[in-house]
Amino acid sequence: MAKAKPVATLSEAESSVYRERIKKRLQERNAVLIAHYYTDPEIQALAEETGGFIGDSLEMARFGARHEAQTLVVAGVRFMGETAKILSPEKRVLMPTLEATCSLDVGCPADEFAAFCDQHPDRTVVVYANTSAAVKARADWVVTSSIALDVVRHLKDQGQKILWAPDKHLGDYVRRETGADVLLWDGACIVHEEFKAKGVLDLKKVHPGAAVLVHPESPQSMVEVADVVGSTSQLLKAARELPNDTFIVATDRGIFYKMQQENPQRRFMEAPTAGNGATCRSCAHCPWMAMNSLERMLRVLDDEQPSNPEEIHVSPDLIDQALKPLTRMLEFPRP
Repeated sequence: MAKAKPVATLSEAESSVYRERIKKRLQERNAVLIAHYYTDPEIQALAEETGGFIGDSLEMARFGARHEAQTLVVAGVRFMGETAKILSPEKRVLMPTLEATCSLDVGCPADEFAAFCDQHPDRTVVVYANTSAAVKARADWVVTSSIALDVVRHLKDQGQKILWAPDKHLGDYVRRETGADVLLWDGACIVHEEFKAKGVLDLKKVHPGAAVLVHPESPQSMVEVADVVGSTSQLLKAARELPNDTFIVATDRGIFYKMQQENPQRRFMEAPTAGNGATCRSCAHCPWMAMNSLERMLRVLDDEQPSNPEEIHVSPDLIDQALKPLTRMLEFPRP
């Protein structure tokens, strides 16, 4: 798996210059900035300041489809740009860098996944949103972590067996919660897989009143010590509604920007990612999300050539195929 390239740190004065230039270029290009919760706080703040959006991958794409801007600047990882393009094929979708990918996406190559599906033709194929357009096109359903349980319960009630990809931890969580027959692809998120239950329990001894919020891409041991398990939006909701004043959070620390903004009187701490002698590969922050920088964003917006190297392209045939399972999810009635 390719390593994410480091991003240089800007001074506050340099950041201010970049932000102002980006704001101007967004207006000139009829563009809107759409950022994921896991991007750096300065990116999220810029999205808010310019009338853009902060959210999870699906809500990012839906916002882009509704917005009148003809160019979408997606700050996140590549599959998010592809999803935005699938839902807005008539719009131009740019990213600060197409090198920003995802361990779940990269760990589920379309050709290998198609062969895996062909080996199990009796199963309904359900893929997580963190996948390429080509993998989505091979699926019967696309789901996010917020709707996965509802969809799989629905399929189980219909007597269907599930083939799930790519996150084995989220898939196993869905299997345990629903009791469905779920065959798992072997993939994992390098951020969530590092959280350690023992470290959380040790931290709870120091902060016994803290609530533990865990994303279901985390291992089962983490889910078992959680007070709330949920998607990014569900964890944000829990931070607003639970009575606790301290939270231990097991997901990318980029979410702290929104959590602290919505709950300035509360304290949020990263769940431990490593014990003594362990090697931390992500330290609670996706290295590819960190590749979204002000410098790269301005470079993309400054490039007025018809062919932009950081533009998302998805073939019309692939869009048509991937849109079917996405639409099935979007139209699924929530309880």
